[in-house]
Amino acid sequence: MIKNHSRYAYSLTSLLKTGFVLLLICFLSFSFFISYSFGQNAKLRSELSEANFNKDKALLNVLNPFLYNYTSYSSEKLFNPVNILYPKPYPVTEVVDSVLIANGYYNTESRYYSIDTVKVLTTDLDKVSTVASKVLDEIGLDKKELLERIITKKVIKDSTEIIFRGVEVRPEYDDSICIFLENKSLFKAVDGIAAEKQQYNAAVQRYKLLYKYRKDSLQLNFQKLDTLLKKYKVESSIVPKQLAADAFYFREHRDEVLNTIRNSFDRKALMEKFTTFDKLFYEPNYLHPSIIGMYFGVIVSVWLVLFLVYILFNRRTKS
Repeated sequence: MIKNHSRYAYSLTSLLKTGFVLLLICFLSFSFFISYSFGQNAKLRSELSEANFNKDKALLNVLNPFLYNYTSYSSEKLFNPVNILYPKPYPVTEVVDSVLIANGYYNTESRYYSIDTVKVLTTDLDKVSTVASKVLDEIGLDKKELLERIITKKVIKDSTEIIFRGVEVRPEYDDSICIFLENKSLFKAVDGIAAEKQQYNAAVQRYKLLYKYRKDSLQLNFQKLDTLLKKYKVESSIVPKQLAADAFYFREHRDEVLNTIRNSFDRKALMEKFTTFDKLFYEPNYLHPSIIGMYFGVIVSVWLVLFLVYILFNRRTKS
């Protein structure tokens, strides 16, 4: 084509038009990169629907506190009473006090309080009798104590919503609390649903599996987990019956340090696969970032070579 068209001398405008056509041809010639990505996207979607993917996420979010490496259970950031979302009176807030031991030595002590809410008319907020009577009916605080315990205040139309520290809670002596409830992290959030709602729903389901349902219910969920890991081709040595036994053991022996739990699997590989599928469903990229530079570089290079060859032939023709 270049040889045939170069037999005639063209104006600058014609040269530019021809250059554009060559660029378009180059672009279409290398469009197989994008076609391949479309094909891969369609193939993956046929193997796993979005609905099933989200069901897998929900299961992992419920079971997530059982799936950490045993060294992570000593992390106060991951496992802490302030992360408990269910049952009532949780969630709680932590207050750290300095307690005098002896001879001027102090020790820190954590106290936990329920997070309670009271609403009063904004016009009555400064009236001692109004505020005190409302709160006293609930937990017996006077106005001074209430002011000391206020966490936040929010005006809603003609009312003020006060969130404050309520009754003291002792998680360490609570028989309905164990370490697996002290983590609210999601393995992978379901798209389109508030993370806080997902955390709460997972916490409720987790509590029921540990304290309300029959023991084989938790084992059944671990069997679903085992099936999930096989589906995503993740290396695992989890035995559902053993993992359920470990979970119930540490539920009953809350004072023991959790230094071993039979939950070994390739957590990193599973996280990477879920991140990949997340991008597939919610951030589709038909031209992978790793080849964008190469893709456009090849197009421009081939176009430049062809266009220069065309111009060279065109000049020779003029001569």
